[in-house]
Amino acid sequence: MKSAVILVVDDDPKIRNVLRRCFEGEGAIVREAGDKAGTLAAIAQHPIDLITLDLDLGEDDGFDVARAIRKISAVPIIMVTGKDDVIDRVVGLEIGADDYVSKPFHLREVVARIKSVLRRTRDTAPKPSLAAGSPAWHFDDMTAVIDEMTLFDRNGDLIDLTSGEFKLLSIFLARPKRVLSREQLMDLVGGHCYAPLDRTIDNQIARLRKKIERNPAAPRLISTIRGVGYSFTCDVQMDQPSSNKAASAFAKSD
Repeated sequence: MKSAVILVVDDDPKIRNVLRRCFEGEGAIVREAGDKAGTLAAIAQHPIDLITLDLDLGEDDGFDVARAIRKISAVPIIMVTGKDDVIDRVVGLEIGADDYVSKPFHLREVVARIKSVLRRTRDTAPKPSLAAGSPAWHFDDMTAVIDEMTLFDRNGDLIDLTSGEFKLLSIFLARPKRVLSREQLMDLVGGHCYAPLDRTIDNQIARLRKKIERNPAAPRLISTIRGVGYSFTCDVQMDQPSSNKAASAFAKSD
């Protein structure tokens, strides 16, 4: 968390102050916003590593703010709400949130969740060269670069995945043609404890399909195994990104 730039979005200045003092105590740089306009302005003016977003912003709806953020940035979002509502959590994840905290929360839990998300996302920007030797997966004319958590499509263009979507994709890529139950996927994804009938995984897979399938209505890559779970049915090749395909993808992304 040291040196991470965190944007705290809450309409209550007292809560913003508490979070600011806590995060600064962990070595973070903290920005603040109390509404949608202030949030978008902060993102435009400063590099932001993570946002904590309260869903109850008075006149502004937190979900609308999250949608507006996702139109301009893939910055990780941890949603904060006053109620532990499964529907709110599912909607938040569908929009693109990376995690979810319910009030009243313990500051140590918030810090732990921020550190967990940052570990997955601190270095997601494409690198200017492949000298570092990051391993890559190739599938269906797409390239996923592991260490950078980036995905390039068949034309070499960067596909904008959230950290949660990339983690789910990486789980499938590491286990091609294996049937994975919802319970296994929940365990592998980690994060919150899920209820037995929770549809969060299904919603995350639906979002991922929209970004990687040629026809999300008739998916070829992530197949539904009725009554069991899902399987990544595409062939996957793993190598070092010195390959021409990965290098080409990076060259086109610069």
